[in-house]
Amino acid sequence: MSGSDRGEAAAIELVPFPDLASRRELWSELALRSGNPFATWEWADVWWRHFAADAEPAFLECRQDGRPFAILPLYPVRRGPLRFLRLVGHGPGDVLGPICDPADGGLAGLALRQALAELDGARLLLAERLPGGPVASACGGRVLNRESNPRLEIEGVSWEEYLPTRSRNLREKLRRSTRKLEREHEVAYTLCEDAGRLEADLDSLFRLHRDRWGDGGAFTREAAVAFHRELAAAMLERGWLRLWTMTIDGESVAAWYGFRFGGAEFFYQSGRDRNYDRHSVGFLMLTRTIKAAFDDGLDSYAFLRGDEPYKDRFASADDGLETHVLGRGAFAKAAIGAGSASLRSERVRRRATAALG
Repeated sequence: MSGSDRGEAAAIELVPFPDLASRRELWSELALRSGNPFATWEWADVWWRHFAADAEPAFLECRQDGRPFAILPLYPVRRGPLRFLRLVGHGPGDVLGPICDPADGGLAGLALRQALAELDGARLLLAERLPGGPVASACGGRVLNRESNPRLEIEGVSWEEYLPTRSRNLREKLRRSTRKLEREHEVAYTLCEDAGRLEADLDSLFRLHRDRWGDGGAFTREAAVAFHRELAAAMLERGWLRLWTMTIDGESVAAWYGFRFGGAEFFYQSGRDRNYDRHSVGFLMLTRTIKAAFDDGLDSYAFLRGDEPYKDRFASADDGLETHVLGRGAFAKAAIGAGSASLRSERVRRRATAALG
């Protein structure tokens, strides 16, 4: 029976629980089924302590016919006269939403709508970065933003079988850049698997990311750096961290930071020394991690949020992400509806999302 069919067959029961620890086992089980590293208990635990430690949780276990099928990781936020609900993990989290098996996505989306109706005081629900498909469709409300979320489906093929399906230009660039660099320099790619070297490898990542992106990067604020240091340690302990460093003649020139979870590789952030752009070190670092996913027999490689052109050179699918807002009561619905004619504007959508959080 599908999630939508079950939604018609029996009512959804929303059971509040007071903290992350009280549902750790269920949360971890559902996160594993979700295949989403941003749904893990570890991600939520580190995020909560860094960004919402003083907040009041509104966590809900969702049941149908006594079966727990999802967790809604919600908490209330006040902005002016409005009290609205947000999902744990917003900001650094790329894919948010209910913690559930994808087969229960439609049912979990309905549970989000129900949560707004049942939780006292909340007038709006800001559901950010929902995966496109059943969750977003069932959640409803107004769509504030849509984003790309491309991935490469590996589907059991080898790297040697996959590479000929790419453009001739890409294949030649990879071959030419690799041969030239390895002919002239000593090149090494190292995966961090030892807690003793984690801090140094993260230092390289943060430095190289700032070299590439300057003040606009993901690791500009100290709060973000502190969060990712603790998160990376937790992910390494569980065997989910993927932190690669590329060196040329012993000098760190590129880094790749992501996660391996649920049979997939997730590319989260990267950095490179722009003095080595002539060697295409960013491109070589990326292709090295994609090849590793093929070699290790993974199901897919997720490029995560963003429609950067380089992702299109590799990706084979994109279900997208959607940010929805739902309102309860005349004032909240009026606040949402007031800008409806302008929500097609990218700038207005960004402002609307910022105004809510």
